[in-house]
Amino acid sequence: MIQRIEWKAIPRTPGKKSEVKEYRKKGYIPVEVYGKGHENAHAYIYWKDLADRPSGMFLIDLKIEGEEEPKVCILKDVQYNYLGDQPIHVDLYEVTFGVELDVEVPVEVVGKPKGLEVGGILEKPLHTIMVRTVPRKIPEKIVVDVSNLDVGDVLYVRDITPPEGVKIMTPGDEVVAVVLEPEVEEVIEEETAEEATETA
Repeated sequence: MIQRIEWKAIPRTPGKKSEVKEYRKKGYIPVEVYGKGHENAHAYIYWKDLADRPSGMFLIDLKIEGEEEPKVCILKDVQYNYLGDQPIHVDLYEVTFGVELDVEVPVEVVGKPKGLEVGGILEKPLHTIMVRTVPRKIPEKIVVDVSNLDVGDVLYVRDITPPEGVKIMTPGDEVVAVVLEPEVEEVIEEETAEEATETA
């Protein structure tokens, strides 16, 4: 089951830059909450809550001060400053239980491909996969075992078996992992060419 955490939030007045500046000094980050069938909400969360978030996918019970019921959300986006080291804005998507949504889930590659023993090189071009499911069935991550991959073998999205109730939306021909040929031959050719030049 997907992880579920709680964030406490303070209501935010939209368009009030002075207010945002004041709250940022206190360590708060502006948050925008939106979702199909839900009214947009504007709030602040404390920076430490964002910094301490779990890895993988998780649901957030966003408790905005003054509101009786929490908004159940997923983390959609985090914007950073120009240095990339300070979060300056957060987007949350409010979900509806029982209603399917499309969400990007991290891919975790596990195992050591047997092709590495003969000099193969593992490439992992895909870091997330788009899935469609109801909120409660969102997987924290998609784990892919590459132990059986030999040199030249390719693991495609279509080779992944999703959890029950989850449909993979990423095109099946996208590459999750591949074991490339060793680069030994190329190195030998380069060395031979250098030797020929020196002899001439």
